[in-house]
This record gives sequence, C-alpha cells and structure tokens, in this order.
Amino acid sequence: MTVRLHTLPNGFRIATESMPGLKSAAIGIWVLAGGRHERAEQNGIAHFLEHMAFKGTERRTALEIAEAIEDVGGYINAYTSREMTAYYARVLEDDVDLALDVIADILLNPVFSEEEIEVERGVILQEIGQTLDTPDDIVFDWLQEAAYPDQPLGRTILGEAERVSAFGKGDLRTFVGEHYGPGQMILCAAGSVDHDAICRAAEALFGHLSPLPKASLIQPAKWRGGERREIKALEQVHFALALEGPDYRDPAIHTAQIWATALGGGMSSRLFQEIRENRGLCYTIFAQAGAYEDTGLSTIYAGTSAEDIVELVDLTVAELRRAADDMTDAEVARSRAQMKAGLLMGLESPSNRAERLARMLSIWGRVPPVEEQIAKIEAVTTQDVKDFAARMAGGTGTALAVYGPAEAAPRLEELRDRLAA
Repeated sequence: MTVRLHTLPNGFRIATESMPGLKSAAIGIWVLAGGRHERAEQNGIAHFLEHMAFKGTERRTALEIAEAIEDVGGYINAYTSREMTAYYARVLEDDVDLALDVIADILLNPVFSEEEIEVERGVILQEIGQTLDTPDDIVFDWLQEAAYPDQPLGRTILGEAERVSAFGKGDLRTFVGEHYGPGQMILCAAGSVDHDAICRAAEALFGHLSPLPKASLIQPAKWRGGERREIKALEQVHFALALEGPDYRDPAIHTAQIWATALGGGMSSRLFQEIRENRGLCYTIFAQAGAYEDTGLSTIYAGTSAEDIVELVDLTVAELRRAADDMTDAEVARSRAQMKAGLLMGLESPSNRAERLARMLSIWGRVPPVEEQIAKIEAVTTQDVKDFAARMAGGTGTALAVYGPAEAAPRLEELRDRLAA
C-alpha cells in the first residue's frame, strides 16, 4: 500500500492510496464543514446542502447525476456529520475520472432550483419524522444535546422541522460561501488509482478556487452534562448515558476505546455478559468511545422494559465502578485484539481506506502509518485502563437521556452520586 499526498497552491489537499490487485476504487471529497459549523439559525443547513448537491447542476439533472455513475455499475452517496460532510463514489478503475468529474460537478455547480428545494425539503422532513419515530436514534440526539446544551455540537444534524421548513436558496449559498473553500476540502482516493492522474484532474477542476478569506471556525465545546427525559408509552425504556471522554488528539483516546470495548464492545464484554446473558434484562446493550476535535463522549446504551430499568441501571453503575478495580489483563488483551482486527479488516475495503485518509489528514495534517496506530493500541496497559475507568466512574461529567415508559428510571443526580460513592 502506498500513500501519496499533494496540496494545490490554493490549499486543496489530495491523498491517494494504491491497493495492488484491485480493479475498483473509492474516491470522494471530504469537506471540513458539518453540523457544528452552523450558527443557531443555520441548524440543519449542512445536511440540507448535502441533499441538494444531488438535485441538479449546470451540466446534469438529478437523474443524469445518478445515471452517470450507475450506468458504469458504480454508486455515489454522501453523509453529513458534526465535523465534516463527505461526497463519495465507488467505481471500477476505468471510471475514476468520471466519478471525480461528477463529484466536482455537484460540489461546484449546484443550481439549487426552487422546485428541487421544495421536493428535497419534503424528503428531509420525512427523514426527521422517521428519526423521531425511531427511539434508539433520537435518544442519542437528546444525549448529545444534554451533554452540550445551547452549543452547535449539541444540536441535531438534521435540524428542527420548523427551521428546515424555512431554508431557501440564499441560505444554501451562504453556507457554501462561508465553508466550502479549497482549504476546507480533502480529495481522497484508494484502490486502483493513479496519483499523478488524480492530481492533474484535481488541478483542472479545483485549482481555480480562491481560498476563503478566513478559516472556518468552530465554537469550542463546553461539556455541561444534563438530563433529557421523555415519557412515552413505548414497549421499552431507551437508556443512554454519556461520560466526558478525550478528544481525538488526546493520547488517552486509545485507552478510552479499549475501556469501552471491554465494558460493552462485544458479546464477551462485561455489560453484555452480565446484563444480557446472565440476567436477560435486554436485547441490546453496548458501550462506545466517540471523539471530536476538542471533546469526546464515552457512551452506554441499552433498551429494556419499564419493569427492568432500575435493575439494569444498578448493574450498569456497578460495572462502571468495578472496571476501575478488577479489569484484567485478559480483558485488555482481548479488547486490543478487537481494535486491531477491526482496524486491519476495515482497511481491506478501498472505501474505508479513503475515509481513513480523510480523517487522518483532517486530524493530524498527515497520514500516520497503520503500524503507528497499532503501536499506540498495543502500548495501552491494564493499569492505564483501570485509571481511566476510575476517572469515568467519578460521576462528575455525566449526561443522561431516557425515552419511553421511564418513570422509574433513576435521575441524573442519583446516578452521579452512586458513581462517585
């Protein structure tokens, strides 16, 4: 595998990784503009813009965009996160130039027709409605809001229906003008790719762009911690607990990920074994460690009945506290192995390779060798995990979201007291 980097004079970055033996490639552009780059009145516009990119350009209709890629057997898609928006395609090796041309077209030449805006507004409102009807989705939006209230990082990516209903062409163009500069774009490709050819194509397509007058700024995150509780007659109580974790540049991020894996990252994890396998209190329970530029969330989620929520929470708190005392070498070794295997297996996919290039460049400004990541995982000791678990169980930086027949679910202050006891 060969990673090559290049930066155009206007700041547009290019990263490619050749994967010998493949006949296909993944290619995309990651824009460092997402939900947390929005002002309050713009909430949801980054996601709306992502949708509108596929609704027609000066050269292609919405149908022609889809046909251009699907006629050659490929696929094209996009996503919006809180810190970036990605537009990407997967095609055969002979169609990489076509894919890049289509992606450049939807980014640089969208027409934002009023008719298509109204159509896509309806689609997004349906998406918002679907999320509201999916408890194990919406509870995480509420958890994010509880952790970071009144901040861009705490707002939903989809936006509120009332605000989405009011967006127009001017709002879309304003967000593009504020955040879609060449210095905020990273072109990444992996698989059967020719680095020099991609750089030449990128120069032709993006080299004329002028840098933005100022860099896209984000409001620094401030963990507040709070509680969102919604009582509704559902079949289950959806319980989500967040503890403030490290950001993705903090060396402790690897410890956080190993702790979360040991606690609730698989069938052998503590929460799964004790709460699902031994007690039968739930179908789904897991822990995960997420990170942003300047903060992080270590999250536990479970769905259970109203009758079992108190016992489930009791056992979850007990496992959080116990991990600081008796985490074993075997558990840490297993978690390290899971992390390494997940990383290496994922890199067998050119799409995952391209995603990794973008993430590493956005975080570090370089692409560390995979071996460097593996070494950092290997360096985490059992004592590191115990010390991290003790900090997590301190009970101060905690947020809670519960949804469903949750009258009996413990309150946040009670959970904090029990964690710190």
